[in-house]
Amino acid sequence: MVEWAGGRITRITEDPGVKAGGYIAPGFVDAHIHIESSLLPPAEFARWAVVHGTVATVSDPHEIANVLGGAGVDYMIRDGRRTPFKFNFGAPSCVPATTFETAGAALDAAAVAKLLARPEIKYLSEVMNFPGVLARDPALMAMIAAAQKHGKAVDGHAPGLRGEVAAQYAAAGITTDHECFTLPEALDKLACGMKILIREGSAARNFAALAPLVKTHPGAVMFCCDDLHPDLLMRRHLDEHVRRALRGGADRLDVLRCASVNPVEHYRLDVGLLRVGDPADFIVFEGWRDLRVRRTYLRGELVARDGRSLLPRQPSQQPNKFKAQVRTAGEFICRAPSPNAAKAGLLRPLRQASVGDAALHINVIEALNGQLVTRQRRERLRVMDGAVAADARRDLLKIAVVNRYAPRAPIAVGFICGFGLRAGALASSVAHDSHNIVAVGVDDASLCAAVNLVIRARGGLSVVGPRGRAVLPLPIAGLMAEGDGRVVARRYTALDAAAKRLGSRLDAPFMTLSFMALLVIPDLKLSDRGLFSATKWNFVPVAE
Repeated sequence: MVEWAGGRITRITEDPGVKAGGYIAPGFVDAHIHIESSLLPPAEFARWAVVHGTVATVSDPHEIANVLGGAGVDYMIRDGRRTPFKFNFGAPSCVPATTFETAGAALDAAAVAKLLARPEIKYLSEVMNFPGVLARDPALMAMIAAAQKHGKAVDGHAPGLRGEVAAQYAAAGITTDHECFTLPEALDKLACGMKILIREGSAARNFAALAPLVKTHPGAVMFCCDDLHPDLLMRRHLDEHVRRALRGGADRLDVLRCASVNPVEHYRLDVGLLRVGDPADFIVFEGWRDLRVRRTYLRGELVARDGRSLLPRQPSQQPNKFKAQVRTAGEFICRAPSPNAAKAGLLRPLRQASVGDAALHINVIEALNGQLVTRQRRERLRVMDGAVAADARRDLLKIAVVNRYAPRAPIAVGFICGFGLRAGALASSVAHDSHNIVAVGVDDASLCAAVNLVIRARGGLSVVGPRGRAVLPLPIAGLMAEGDGRVVARRYTALDAAAKRLGSRLDAPFMTLSFMALLVIPDLKLSDRGLFSATKWNFVPVAE
């Protein structure tokens, strides 16, 4: 039995004469999530997260910061304060994420240090520029030093780093990583003293690979979603991590430790852990193997019961930055290199580019289902009337990135496989991390139509196909929708279904699309300035 007054626990007793109506446990804490990826502002996200037993998040606001700068961070904090849910925002360390793309804002070391001095900022958000950390870039090291000065954790982001390189990264002061996609990689980082966050979101799903760590390293593991679209948020959050870990045979208390205790202690959060004097933040659940959250309490207030949120719906403000103007189909043409360009070593045609049956060797992004990493492939594509053509029959589609912060900036065009579209196009202003417009399609006209739907909405997700076109507007920074979460989830689900009718084989095509412009995750991505290899840390030509 738990008793509380004034939002804090006053007494915990065991009464053998009371018939148990379930189990009581600390509420769940998502150790790394971008609230913006739910397509909902913080107050609306909270309404649905509490249904799944989540009482707090460790939230990186660098999505909105890349659009609006410090004003975006302030917006997230203000909006989150309208709910009893415990948001714990970090100071974004990579705004912009790299110098190879155009973002809407910049936060230098001084601006980040100023954020870290604020009590409501709990940590330094994921340090994604791992080559900069390895090189001991002065600006990055100043940010890390500022976090350490205030006794705040430093989050990592280092996909694929192993061995001595991982040790060098950790030695810079990095304390966590949520990007491990293999068990050996996670073990290397654990050996360096880092905590591992097991991620299971909409696009990146690493739980199956990393689940053994819950049994072997329960004191150094946390659970996170990272990016979770609204359709999944309506169905699950960290409660699914907990169920899967329990079904896998992990110790019950170890699982709850990963879901609650470890993030609270690591980030020094003001979140209750079922101790006298703690805030009354806890859940009541039934079952273990098939755990179901029945009630969620925050500061002693019942906020969710039997799958229904008791938090009120609250309209949010709609800050934005969107200057892009509508484009024409001709701007999405990928011109083949001229003979002079080939001689100069720019793009090397296999045959004369003006000949109808010419072909080029193309560097192609290969998108992988359930992963943020991509592979680099080389494929032959035809040149028709001087332009490199997509080939939907071979799943070699066009990808484009349009600068949203300038009216008529040049459009970057490349090629991608893995989306499987047989017709039409998809577009999104959620394009990590600079959040320009990213689109994939089978032809220039479809690409243009999908992009223009997003531009006219001043941000959104769109689908264009033979059966029509649709857009989900995202008026809050081009990242989040204003409306009831259930309605947003239904509209998103409809777009997801439309993308799959066009042939996409991906579990979450829009989430995967949003990461095709994230240059810091290997290997090949596309920014508004061109095709980029994270392995080479530089641009590469589309054709070579």
